[in-house]
Amino acid sequence: MIELRNVSKEFVLHNQDSAVIPVMQGAELQVRPGECVALTGNSGAGKSTLMRMVYGNYLADSGAIVVDGVDLVRAEPRDILSLRRQSLGYVSQFLRVVPRVPTLEVVAEPLLRLRVERDAAMARAEELLTLLNLPQRLWSLSPTTFSGGEQQRVNIARGFAHSYPALLLDEPTASLDPVNRAVVLSLIEAAKARGAAILGIFHDAEARAQVCDRSIDVSQFTPRAA
Repeated sequence: MIELRNVSKEFVLHNQDSAVIPVMQGAELQVRPGECVALTGNSGAGKSTLMRMVYGNYLADSGAIVVDGVDLVRAEPRDILSLRRQSLGYVSQFLRVVPRVPTLEVVAEPLLRLRVERDAAMARAEELLTLLNLPQRLWSLSPTTFSGGEQQRVNIARGFAHSYPALLLDEPTASLDPVNRAVVLSLIEAAKARGAAILGIFHDAEARAQVCDRSIDVSQFTPRAA
């Protein structure tokens, strides 16, 4: 479902005399349906960069990144957007939403974009927000003013609203209390059980041990000094 073949990436710092910073070389990995793979490695090893390439936010310089049959290195923008709507979900650490949109609408948005009947989409949003213990009095408010933990729960609810075949999770249990942490881990386990391929960054070692089938140390893809 998710496959990287000989992927390389470098950044060019145009405001610093076009200095070239190699960040990844020869990256290889596979994530099968029903499997959760954790990205590990020291800070700066390239975990977040790799995740952003898989989502199509960063363009790889070479190699192939194939998700559900679509190579993001060569795909047209419209094909990447279609992949995100239907097949590839992403739970980031940061909530990015249009201001003043109610929380319930934010969570239901992935389903509404797929033209799921509105009542069904709202019911699914309510189910997830209830499961994640977000008070109903907040559902009609924009999540932009919520606490970090509340915003993270909105992010998670939105990421799990649709049954994506592939999921990217960036520290999904960060900022969460033990009760909601357990809920998120159960959502991950349920996604694996239905066959989702999950690639994630889990700094929470206990969470990683509970839901991840194996780990890949991204440091092995760091370019070596000549």
